This record gives sequence, structure tokens and C-alpha cells, in this order.
Amino acid sequence: MVQTMNALTPLPLLQRMFQTPAAPPPLAGERLARIRLARTPRVGPVTFHEMLGHYGSAAAALDALPELARTARLDTRAASAERIQREAKALAELGGRFIVIGDDDYPASLAAIADAPPVLSVIGDAALLARPTVAVVGARNASVNGKRLAARFAAELGQAGQVIASGLARGVDTAAHAAALPTGTVAVLAGGVDVIYPSENEDLYRAIAESGAIVSEAPLGAQPQSRHFPRRNRIVSGLSAGVLVIEAALQSGSLITARQAAEQGREVFAVPGSPLDPRARGTNRLIRDGAHLVEDSADVLAHLQAVPDAPRPPRPVPVAAAKVRPQRIDKKQEEAHNPWRDQVIACLGPTPTPVDEVVRRCHVSPAEVAGLLLELELAGRLERHRGNSVSLI
Repeated sequence: MVQTMNALTPLPLLQRMFQTPAAPPPLAGERLARIRLARTPRVGPVTFHEMLGHYGSAAAALDALPELARTARLDTRAASAERIQREAKALAELGGRFIVIGDDDYPASLAAIADAPPVLSVIGDAALLARPTVAVVGARNASVNGKRLAARFAAELGQAGQVIASGLARGVDTAAHAAALPTGTVAVLAGGVDVIYPSENEDLYRAIAESGAIVSEAPLGAQPQSRHFPRRNRIVSGLSAGVLVIEAALQSGSLITARQAAEQGREVFAVPGSPLDPRARGTNRLIRDGAHLVEDSADVLAHLQAVPDAPRPPRPVPVAAAKVRPQRIDKKQEEAHNPWRDQVIACLGPTPTPVDEVVRRCHVSPAEVAGLLLELELAGRLERHRGNSVSLI
């Protein structure tokens, strides 16, 4: 449950927190195109990656967007280059910058997840994103012992060379960040990197910005809302080799983070608690469902060292290597209908269906199926699932 929004720190106050650096060079080419595509309405992370793979570059995807919007009967326009340049300038004034997927310094662990954020806004030490990381999450209304445990785990893991990632929330997150300040901590925000939430963590936010890193995929000024927190949580787990949960109710965001970590192939650790404490029910259930029971940082480190290095999927296409591919949407069709639309839709339903199966059952080329699925997705009629499966909404 998202807490009641407090007064949020305005941009002018944040600007006074940091020395204003020299203006960055204007964004250009494929990097600019990727940020524009990522900031386009209805283009979420999965759709972004589908379009990038389908067209070969964000620039080509932007060129195809008007035709896609026309066939989907949508009034969808790409974010303007001017808007992105203004955001980049404002971010630089806060001491931050964009990291775009395909950049050399985009974190490899995060790039490996299926819905990796196309663009990150980062204030602080971006080099921390490349270091070994463990997430520490838990209850906002954590007990005194829960906070003490979070601080002890974070401090000891930090001394062992691990960066501590969390979400800057009250309770366990706050304790973990504060204890890891001397060794390195990353705070992932649900809103823009210039929006401090909760406002009581303003001093902690400032300290992390100076010695750690503040990260968000949201545009500057975006206010955190309920739907943003699960998306924030996937970044917390995606940056990490493992997620440690300390106190969590059965219905909590920490359990969402743990589930996402398991889906991403990351280790899940949980500290057991009394069955009489509602804040321990979530962690105890995680252990029952297969999470590693840990009592100290040595347990966490031992599990991480025992995990073999998993083969990583290919990195996303580097910005400099992006190529424009021939457009595969059939522009000869004067109407939104085309000869394969009904056939493909008939192969779909509310149950997730692998895209390869749609190709086989419909006897339509993979390129045509990909284009039609993009059209349906932009129209809000299609949902994508893990394992390259899709379903109708």
C-alpha cells in the first residue's frame, strides 16, 4: 500500500543541493532517438525492445510510429527532441545525466532482464551500477530490531565489497541506505530523480546523491504513484545478484521485489521471524517457498559465492551499432485492416500464447506477425508475458 504523499521537495531546492556543472553537449542521433521513443506514450519497456529489435534502431522505429499509430487508430506522437533536450539540461543542472540502454556504462545485470528500462536518469556516482550489488528491502513500519538488522546486514555486506540497493522508503530501506553510505548505496526512485519521497528522507537523499547514486526511469518531475512502485522494484532486483528481505507482510511491495528477483534468476534471501508478528509472515512464507534462510551477512555471501556464473544473454544493440532495417509494416494497405490481422487475432486469446506458435498456426511470416503485434500493443489490446508470449486484453 503506497503511503499518503507528503509535500515533495521542489526543483529549486534540489538545484541548490548540487553545484551546477557545465552544460552537457546536446543529445543527438540514436541516443536521442532512444530517449524519445522511451518517453513516447504507450511505449513501455517491453514495447520499446520489440520496436528496437523489429526496426533495428530507435530512429527507424520513430519513422514508423506515425504509420503504426494510423493503423491502430491512435493519436500517439513521439516525445519531441526539444522536450528531451530540456530534460537533459535540467538533469545536468542537478548533477545528473542519462544512461541509455546500449551505452557502455549501462549496468549489464539490468540489461539482462526482459523489461530493462530503456533509459535511466542517474544523479551521483554511476560507476556504482557496475559493481556487485545486493538489494536490502523490507517493511516500511519495521520494528526496532528489523531496522537494526537491516543496518547490520548493509554495513557488513558493504564492507565485503557489495553495493546496497534499495528504494529509499521508510523503515528497512532507510536503515540499509544509511548504513551503506560509507561503502556505496544506490537508491531507486518510483518518481523522477528530482522528487524526494518520502520527504522526511531529504537529508538521506542528499547524502546518497553525494556519495552514492540516485536512479529512476521516470522523467524529471514525475510524481510517484501506486503503479510506479512495482516497476521501481524490478530495477532494484535487476541491479542485484540477490535480494534480502527483512520483515514483510503478506501483502507488501517487498514480496513483489522478491518475486521479480526470482523471475529474473536472482537469489532471494529472507530473515525469519516470529509467526506472531505480521511483519514476519511474508519473510517466513518466502522461506517456505524456497528462499534462502539467512541469519547474518556471512550466509548471504556464502550463497552468492556458491552460485555459478549464469550465461548472460547478448547485450542490447549498442547505440553506435544500431542499423536501420527496411520497414516491415505494409504501407500499401490504405485501410487499417490487412489480410493477416483477423487471422493473427484469431490465434490469440486471454491465455498467453508463444509468438512462435502464432507464426506457425497462422502461416504468416515472423516479420508480419511482429508488426501486427506492435500495432495491437500500441492500441492497448495486447499484453506481453515472459517467454515471448502474448495475450489479448
